[in-house]
Amino acid sequence: MALNLQNKKDIIYKTIEISKSAISAIIADPSRITANEITKLRKKAREKNVIINIIKNTLLRKIIKKTNFKCLKNILKGQNIIAYSIDNPGSAVKLFKEFSKKNKNFQIKGAAFEGKLLSLSQIDYLANIPTIKEALTKLAITLKIASIGKLVYIIYNVCKIKEKNKK
Repeated sequence: MALNLQNKKDIIYKTIEISKSAISAIIADPSRITANEITKLRKKAREKNVIINIIKNTLLRKIIKKTNFKCLKNILKGQNIIAYSIDNPGSAVKLFKEFSKKNKNFQIKGAAFEGKLLSLSQIDYLANIPTIKEALTKLAITLKIASIGKLVYIIYNVCKIKEKNKK
């Protein structure tokens, strides 16, 4: 579907605003993925507060030229789908990594974080960063285990003292 000039300007403006508020971005090749699979990916993205766009390269180059994601311009060849992480730096990367495991034709081209193009190992690292909620949950569990351990230690020592007093 051809877009008129005003529609293109609207897309550019909206996506620039998204890009300015995003923490990280990732680009992949959706060319051999069905529309039904893309719809499922978009649904998961909404649940994780990740924004996905499929935009022509000429418009995407104009959009990222004005943002921290300008380092992605060299990988804009062929068809592209871009996802922006809004809350957690690893959300979009994790989403695309999980999707690419289930869909072998979905190839990740690159990702950007803090204005830098990430290598594949850095992309994996970013995907494994826990969300704030996950980190707080792990901290709470660790504190709970530590306090239970201390309580058991105290009870053990009290029982030992009582046994010595009985003798």
